[in-house]
Amino acid sequence: MSTPRTPTLHTKFPTMGTTIFTVMSALATEKNAVNLGQGFPDFECDPRLVDAVTDAMKKGLNQYPPMTGVPALRAAVAAKVEAMYGHSYDPASQITITAGATQAIITIILAVVRPGDEVIVLEPCYDSYVPNIELTGGIAVRVPLTPGTFRPDFDKIAAAINGKTRAIIVNSPHNPSATVWSREDMLKLQELLAPTDVLLISDEVYEHMVFDGQEHQSAARFPGLAARAYIVSSFGKTYHVTGWKVGYVAAPETLTAEFRKVHQFNVFTVNTPVQHGLAAYMADPQPYLQLPAFYQRKRDLFREGLKRTKFKLLPSEGTYFQCVDISAVSDLGEADFCKWLTTEIGVAAIPLSAFYGNGFDQRVVRFCFAKKEETLNAALDRLAKL
Repeated sequence: MSTPRTPTLHTKFPTMGTTIFTVMSALATEKNAVNLGQGFPDFECDPRLVDAVTDAMKKGLNQYPPMTGVPALRAAVAAKVEAMYGHSYDPASQITITAGATQAIITIILAVVRPGDEVIVLEPCYDSYVPNIELTGGIAVRVPLTPGTFRPDFDKIAAAINGKTRAIIVNSPHNPSATVWSREDMLKLQELLAPTDVLLISDEVYEHMVFDGQEHQSAARFPGLAARAYIVSSFGKTYHVTGWKVGYVAAPETLTAEFRKVHQFNVFTVNTPVQHGLAAYMADPQPYLQLPAFYQRKRDLFREGLKRTKFKLLPSEGTYFQCVDISAVSDLGEADFCKWLTTEIGVAAIPLSAFYGNGFDQRVVRFCFAKKEETLNAALDRLAKL
């Protein structure tokens, strides 16, 4: 009898390795470093939210919910969006609950992008966008945000749009740069897309983390954008429960219908008691209305501590990230600096070059300040050596 043989598999992604987030988190654990790399809180969520989910479980709400999501949660999402951004979505036909924002985005792309279609991504960008596009046979067209400021360059975006352009992905508040698109930016995007059939995929997972009195400019605020947009958000980011992996997509009915054709076959539906718990918890808007102030306090504490170092602080307008220029601290490139910082100083960060297809190195790294005060202070004490 011949030896059993595993068939040779020719990889679909020959240049793809393990994500930088996994690599840096593993190194942080190995070196007992303070992990300010991967973007997740190290504090607990509101106990009332856990109680709401527990209550749902005890009530027997543990079987499959509707494919589109628990009606009460879809209604709560629609009510929140209308109250905050003035756009009315029908919970039955225009809101879908997803297994997190990452699943939402790949499902959108699978639903609308055909082989040969082009999708514009604005670099630096979240690392799932391009692989998602390539899985469909689509072509990712990389347009850089302006180095240094990370503002959108609408001339470059306009130049990238052609008859093959199927969609553009916009992320505001922006990971990794912590910049926020202004009302003027969104109006320019609306004007630019108006004569086209280009879809907008608006990644708004940090919508409730906008600082210094600014307002989040959701695509839902702009009729010309809302009419062509899939808007993605995340309960995990908003309620400090990233491991629950629950999000939602809001879109016009015709776009939602296409989205749900794929959604029903790649996850079908999402954790039932968590959906019921979230629906009950959302009856009180204060947790997300107070979130900007909550994270601004953490941002300000962290920025004040970083003033003891030679880092040059970039603006942090939104998200829970702080980017710094390392030029005055080290001659190393971003990736090597992050490894050195984790190993020798005991604080993990993420190189911005990881968010560019060509590894563009502008001597900037990203920290996450979604941490307990004692965690931030421990990291700042170590960083003070710099």
